[in-house]
Amino acid sequence: MAELIDDRILRRALIAIALAGLVVGLIAWITGQKAIASWVWGAGTVPVVLGLAVSIFRDLMSGRMGVDAVAFVSMSAALLLGEALAGAVVAVMYAGGNVLEDFAVSRAERDLKSLVDRAPRLAHRRTGTSVEDIPIDQVVIGDTILVRAGEVVPVDGLILDTSATLDEAALTGEPIPVTRNKSDQVHSGIVNAGETFSLRATSTAGESTYAGIVRLVTSAQTAKAPFIRLADRYALLLLPVTLVIAAAAWILSGDPIRGLAVLVAATPCPLILAAPVAFIAGVSQAARLGILIKGGGPLEALARTNTVIFDKTGTLTVGGARLVGVEVAPDESSDEVLRLAASLEQASHHVLASAIVSAALAKGLTLVSPEQVHETMGSGLEGQIAGKLVKAGSQELVCGQAKPAAWAVRALRRASWRSALCVFVSVDGRTIGAVLLADELRRETPRAVQALRSAGISRIVMLTGDRADAAETIAAALDLDVVLADRTPSDKVEAVAVEQRLHPTLMVGDGINDAPALAAADVGIAMGARGASASSEAADVVILVDRLDRVSDAVSIARRARRIALQSIGVGMSLSGVAMVAAAFGFLTPVAGALTQEAIDVAVILNALRALTPGRRNGRPALATSAARALHQDHQELGSALDRLREIADALDDSDPNVAVRLISEANTIVVQKIAEHERTDERIVYPNLSTILHDGHGLAAMSRAHREILHLGRLLARLSGGLDVRDIDRYLIRDAQRVIESIESLVRLHNAQEEDIYEHAATG
Repeated sequence: MAELIDDRILRRALIAIALAGLVVGLIAWITGQKAIASWVWGAGTVPVVLGLAVSIFRDLMSGRMGVDAVAFVSMSAALLLGEALAGAVVAVMYAGGNVLEDFAVSRAERDLKSLVDRAPRLAHRRTGTSVEDIPIDQVVIGDTILVRAGEVVPVDGLILDTSATLDEAALTGEPIPVTRNKSDQVHSGIVNAGETFSLRATSTAGESTYAGIVRLVTSAQTAKAPFIRLADRYALLLLPVTLVIAAAAWILSGDPIRGLAVLVAATPCPLILAAPVAFIAGVSQAARLGILIKGGGPLEALARTNTVIFDKTGTLTVGGARLVGVEVAPDESSDEVLRLAASLEQASHHVLASAIVSAALAKGLTLVSPEQVHETMGSGLEGQIAGKLVKAGSQELVCGQAKPAAWAVRALRRASWRSALCVFVSVDGRTIGAVLLADELRRETPRAVQALRSAGISRIVMLTGDRADAAETIAAALDLDVVLADRTPSDKVEAVAVEQRLHPTLMVGDGINDAPALAAADVGIAMGARGASASSEAADVVILVDRLDRVSDAVSIARRARRIALQSIGVGMSLSGVAMVAAAFGFLTPVAGALTQEAIDVAVILNALRALTPGRRNGRPALATSAARALHQDHQELGSALDRLREIADALDDSDPNVAVRLISEANTIVVQKIAEHERTDERIVYPNLSTILHDGHGLAAMSRAHREILHLGRLLARLSGGLDVRDIDRYLIRDAQRVIESIESLVRLHNAQEEDIYEHAATG
């Protein structure tokens, strides 16, 4: 790092010397002091030549040959042939290009401060009946360590107590706390999400899992090759061509100045400037979208990416427990089940409790304070609510050993399908429902994956420490190419290495467990909106907003910036070639050649700055953000109606004829008054407005087809419920009603999700 800072200071000093020499020399020349002017120009050029000589020597020692050699030859020749002004102009252009390049390719060494700060410094060692705090380095294998609530486990060990509730998200990516029993192995770096427990150390601090993660990040960083300037790839061709043309011009004309003019006109500033300017512009454009790209190197690597590897928890998913459904016993209300559960869970500090409370408040339910609450860690809790005994927790705690009812079996089955936890709720010993909690797919994830495909990414992989069934459920919804589950941090690094051998690879993650893989990949992108410190430090790119689709934006911006850089190089060097030919035939003097080259440089820079813009727009207005929010709000309000339709379909399983008539009529009322009216409003008002914004109406035509199908199903339900009498009810009619209701509910949910994608696309222009 110190050497890098010294280089930057040296480069800034050189541009200051060269620029001062050029300006002072021009002043002296204007005032008639031509000898002094020549001396000053030479004095401003010599330090740049010497610095360039050192740089070229370093490149040669590392096996590289850069285009800087052409600049070295032209400046040296200018000084030897007495063309000091030409040498000074080239020196300013070259030194200025280096300073500009610093902004694009500077990459500070990874700062592991955030990762190290999280590591525990002290351990609570129990000796007999006393507990003492000792530095973590003093823990030896066999020590009994006390881990208090909320603390990070300091070393690997075996649980000594009956059980422990642990948040393992930092290491495995599993978002929901797990219960480990006596003698189970626990790893350092995870958090005690329950009550205080004891463990027997099975490793020292230096050999623990968390320390291994730190080492993995460090080794992955030091193994990563430095960024090689895009321009250097053209050096082996440019240098000999330039020397041949210059020598030919000198030999054929007999004038060495003509050869110098060729060298000056060939000064490769388009090569030196184009890539850094375009990359700086791309970094700036990305920053406007909340994407922090740490220099030109990661940007160029992003542009070459072929494979994207995603972590699951917190990246493809929301990263925590979320309410995904409420299952109810016959004749019970889902809102009442959720209200009672949330009221009771207010007394708990468990992560699942906060998820249940948040879900109830989001639905506008009124909670009451529980009394006489007793919590059984790892199982649930019970307490008095309005004089009634309410329990919420595991099936064993709430239902006891009794055989579960049919609805409870269905709840457990649905929870299994969705890889969800099932929190049962009972009132005065009667089980009334269950709350399903799981880690949900981000709303924008399908669109983000599709956008990556559109951006040219050919292979998308999920790499997670979570269970295979949970990972495959998510992958099935996204049509990913490969799913790699149950992977430890070291396994993730190995998987990244395997993909890298095939294609340039991008890794996207958000947790500490992702940090080694992020550092090992060609490009690491961290979802840093939630303050994931270690992953953000290890990554080359940090997404500062909680939007997964910014990954595809980053790839698109990088590819456009690289394309503009290559275009600028190609056009700039073509113009330089024309200038070289003109100089060879005597149409340009060395100074005129330098000034011509300066004009070419300006054109190159202006073209490269196009990377500041988002590219060609379709020329149509974007949907107002407020309108997009209003449409999204309409869908949220429709969600409660869809939830009720699902409850009605379930309740029809065991309902008697009187209840069935009432439920089918209620479903028809919901469809007519809320769903059908919503779809007609979309067709009449929303879609015509969207058609003026979108590229074409094909997508809206497909959405209109869904509207017609929803309305058709609504008419079928109306026929079933019209004039329905108890005497008409039989199991076949109930089954038909269930099928229609479930079809409407499923189709509207899918249709709303598709509309959300369209609204989001229309709002971004």
